Amino acid sequence: MPFDRTVQLAGARARQLQALPRYREVLRLLDQGMKPGGIGAALVPPVTRQRASALIQQAKRAQALGLFEDEIGDENMSLDMTTVNSGGVTSAEGFSAGAIFAGIKTAGADKRDIGLLLSDRPCTVAGTFSQNSVLSPSVTLSKAVVDGGGEVRGVIANSGVANCAVGEQGLIDAREASAIAAEKLGVGSDEVLIASTGVIGVELPMALMREHIPQIELTDNDGDSFAAAIMTTDTHRKAIAVRIEVGGSTVTIGGCAKGSGMIHPNMATMLAFLTTDAAVEKSFLQKTLSHAVTLSFNQIDIDGDQSTNDTVLLMANGAAGNSLLTGDSDDSATFAAAVDYVTRWLAREMARDGEGAQTLVEVTVNGAHSDEDARKAARSVAASLLVRTAVYGKDPNWGRILMAVGKSQIPLTESLIEVFVNDIQIVFEGKAISYSIPSVVAALGEDEVRLRVGLNVGDGFGEAWGCDLTEEYVVFNSAYTT
Repeated sequence: MPFDRTVQLAGARARQLQALPRYREVLRLLDQGMKPGGIGAALVPPVTRQRASALIQQAKRAQALGLFEDEIGDENMSLDMTTVNSGGVTSAEGFSAGAIFAGIKTAGADKRDIGLLLSDRPCTVAGTFSQNSVLSPSVTLSKAVVDGGGEVRGVIANSGVANCAVGEQGLIDAREASAIAAEKLGVGSDEVLIASTGVIGVELPMALMREHIPQIELTDNDGDSFAAAIMTTDTHRKAIAVRIEVGGSTVTIGGCAKGSGMIHPNMATMLAFLTTDAAVEKSFLQKTLSHAVTLSFNQIDIDGDQSTNDTVLLMANGAAGNSLLTGDSDDSATFAAAVDYVTRWLAREMARDGEGAQTLVEVTVNGAHSDEDARKAARSVAASLLVRTAVYGKDPNWGRILMAVGKSQIPLTESLIEVFVNDIQIVFEGKAISYSIPSVVAALGEDEVRLRVGLNVGDGFGEAWGCDLTEEYVVFNSAYTT
């Protein structure tokens, strides 16, 4: 997405077309228990059931991203955000970062493999972590700090070695690495979190860590190097920052993430770090992050494998000077919506950068009985190997999409299902309709492919992201360590 411009959550185009009043009416009719067909007939002017289903999808997205004060509110809560040029984890006030190449990974141009992130004051912190039964001690140590409720000051992250499946030495090394970082940063060892990513079954190279961590120079404009330090098979850095107004104070939220393979999170290999200068109460910060992760990182799939090292951290240092956000105000909703935006953007970039990928696949399911059902079905489609190979081969094999929806085992009515590929409808009432095969093939050849499934049994909305499955993925992962 371009930087240096104002973005409107849930789409500037919707606001330009004065679509929000119509969205509000759709939400009002949904609150009355009406189905898509009834909503279409009740709107002025009336629309078809298919068009009503699309409007429900758009209205739900606008609502989820905070464009309305609440489901029944009369006021439009406008959330204007400004993207920060070359933004990242150091865009928020009081944060600095640095990175170095220590030789943990193979050498290469502009490579980094150890990064440090520091706040100039104590931070409230929230985190979500891998649910894999086999966990890296780096995760275990950081999760204990986050769950303990204490404030933190910094993070040390390394790439190339996962520090997992190495026995007791893994925890010993994680503690030592954190202590070395703490000494470098001038803070307590219990104020530093650690994250690792890379090859499983290999110990942290502590000789390299001891030598190179003290050499890292931190600045308040080097978030880019920190983003590079967490990359493994990623082809590009993934970082973003946005600014919003909260109670008369300008608040910045920045973030970076890595992940191209072993991506099937449940909080894959993925790491994400978010920073903000907002003052936020801890329980609300955790609630905000958990909600954002549910809608973003937990809705991406590249290869169906869940990592042992998944870590997402959100640090808030209060440097913006705003009144404490506790979750019971419009300012709190504004902040939460901005966090949702940042995590969604990062999640899409991770899916786009899947190993060997040529195409980003965005799956939207609307009209489910609940949002949870819709998210489950959308992720099932995004994770389907058959759907992903069909996208790669530009094969409009829509039966695979229905199969993937069905295997999610959500309640549905087959005769009401609709399927669209980049807005071209190919299925109506559960059956194929006449469509231009060359047009669909051309749509499947675009850089982004949007698959939309309308279930038409409720108002549940969900989205997920994946990528096509190519020969390059198989070749790359068949010789990962050799």
